[in-house]
Amino acid sequence: MQAAPGTIIAGQRQVWSLPRLLSCIRFGEVLVLEGSPLLGAVFSMGHLTAEKAVAIVLLAAGNACLVAHVFVLNDWSGMNTDLLDPNRMSGVFTNRGIGRAWIGSLWMTLLALSLLLLSPLGSRTLTIALAIAGLSALYSAPGVHIKGIPIANSALHFAGGLLHFLLGYSVFSAVDGRGLVLGCFFALTFVAGHLTHETRDSEGDLINGIRTNAVTFGKARSFAASVVLFMIADVLLIVLAVSDTAPRPLFLIAAFLPLHLFWSFQAWRAGLTFESVRRLQVRYRAIYAAIGLITALTML
Repeated sequence: MQAAPGTIIAGQRQVWSLPRLLSCIRFGEVLVLEGSPLLGAVFSMGHLTAEKAVAIVLLAAGNACLVAHVFVLNDWSGMNTDLLDPNRMSGVFTNRGIGRAWIGSLWMTLLALSLLLLSPLGSRTLTIALAIAGLSALYSAPGVHIKGIPIANSALHFAGGLLHFLLGYSVFSAVDGRGLVLGCFFALTFVAGHLTHETRDSEGDLINGIRTNAVTFGKARSFAASVVLFMIADVLLIVLAVSDTAPRPLFLIAAFLPLHLFWSFQAWRAGLTFESVRRLQVRYRAIYAAIGLITALTML
């Protein structure tokens, strides 16, 4: 009798392999979420010095471990539901011969390593990192699982997106009004991006009874809300750039607004399938990455 996908047969020897264990980290997602704190640091640091360059390296490494911890914890908590999701089943760590206990050790190790790397940057930054880890636990951990509570999960993402920007901003400056306003752009895009993500995964979440916004209100409404929030965030950034609260190069985002709307319309016309929404995510992430890189290079 054949074992179900993801099942580790009793008595089967599991071979320790660090590369196999590390392959369970979503490195692509980790890379995407490096932008927000690094831009936060660039916005607050002033002139670049050797000492500040070292601080940015520590921030990048610490944030990478922190974000990897968030995703590994999410995968560890959602193992059983992911095994029932046709779009996620093949990527579940048990299908790579990795036991749940190893993944539990991995997310704890990543959290400890992130705090170790961020601790030289000061208590302010370390406190924000701990707050992000706490929000991650509220979102993913069994028994709490705010992921399955509509609207509350979006509120959690807004707080997380704001803190993620302030993680970098706090390295060189106290958290002030400018930092909070700039952080609101990243918080809004974080919420909008996750509503898009929920739209993409709505079929799998429905199978598993996870009451995300897309499952509760319908994926069309969830997707429409994500587009509206993206537009609000972009308009906010344009206003901040025009008023010199944000760097002027960020005004470039205005040129991409019509393109973002067109790509969103294409996904809508395609029926908001997993593939069409995934394609949209790749496209708008490329836009934000390019604008962020241009801004950082200009300021440096």
